[in-house]
Amino acid sequence: MDYHLLRHLKRREDLGLSAILLNEGMLADKIRELGIPVNVIEESGRSFYQLVRDAGGVLDLESPDILHSHRYKENILAYLSSRRRNGIRLVGTQHGLPESFGTSQNRKYRLLHRLNISLVMKSFAKVIAVSGDIRKSFIERFGFPGDRIDVIHNGTDLPEGSPAAMRRDDFVIGSMGRIFPVKDFPLMVEIAREVRRETDRIRFELAGDGPDRGKVQELVDRYGLGDAFRLRGFVDDLAGFYRGIDLYLSTSLHEGIPISVLDAMSHAIPVVAPNVGGMKEILEDGSEGYLVDGRDPKTFARKCLDLYRSGGLRQAMGSSARNKVEKEFSNECMANAYHRLYLEIARVSGNGVHA
Repeated sequence: MDYHLLRHLKRREDLGLSAILLNEGMLADKIRELGIPVNVIEESGRSFYQLVRDAGGVLDLESPDILHSHRYKENILAYLSSRRRNGIRLVGTQHGLPESFGTSQNRKYRLLHRLNISLVMKSFAKVIAVSGDIRKSFIERFGFPGDRIDVIHNGTDLPEGSPAAMRRDDFVIGSMGRIFPVKDFPLMVEIAREVRRETDRIRFELAGDGPDRGKVQELVDRYGLGDAFRLRGFVDDLAGFYRGIDLYLSTSLHEGIPISVLDAMSHAIPVVAPNVGGMKEILEDGSEGYLVDGRDPKTFARKCLDLYRSGGLRQAMGSSARNKVEKEFSNECMANAYHRLYLEIARVSGNGVHA
């Protein structure tokens, strides 16, 4: 999301842009290719105090009017590094809500979330929620002032030309994401089991990696799904992945505005997803795909089988999905909204904009 936002904002002549990253890598290289200055503060080997100190040094050199951060740790780093530097207005984007699972790791995560809430409520000029559901939660659960939190949906790019599926004999249902608890990919295996009871012409592909991969593979093996359920690991060719599937399946316990769903829709692929979080802001049930209430794998399987059995329905829903992305969820729409936000903050503070 960061790269695509910068790529589109670069076209605005009234903005000066630079980036602070915590490690070298592909993102840093791609941003440099845009002609945007990149300041890398290597996280590895530095204490958090050193990160704050070095980030403050970058701010002294760059003198930005707006500092925009995107995740919990980065929000805290932005606050601490800018605290004694007058004139910097803080903006933070909230991409999701804290997980509610019982492990000690997630308890630590929730503590970090509460610290993040406290800091952004106290010190940030504006917080951006990527979905109306997240904004509502911030206001109702955390007492966040409604006039300090806006909604800007994530965006994606439309593939050039008409979507072209790969030629193949079977029907492929795909999903993508980090394999960890909030994505609930074991439910995807349960759905595959139900679907395969009806037909052996449907395969499942899951792209991504994460701490729950072994758990998912164990369930695949237990149900004897074999080659009918493929865990592909990290996939570099995203466009190739989407061209290789006929239907996108989401099983998340909660989502903001998932980029993977938008990417699937941009490739004219219908989506079956749980009716949670910001999903209903992307999908209209029966139009771009199906929203499923509850977590019964048989209900998900029925929706998948309906789309498998009707090519006309798949084509209509896929076309509707692509049109919705083009009109409402493109990266250009997202960048336009952030551009307006930056200019409004600059107008209130009486400055130009260097973000």
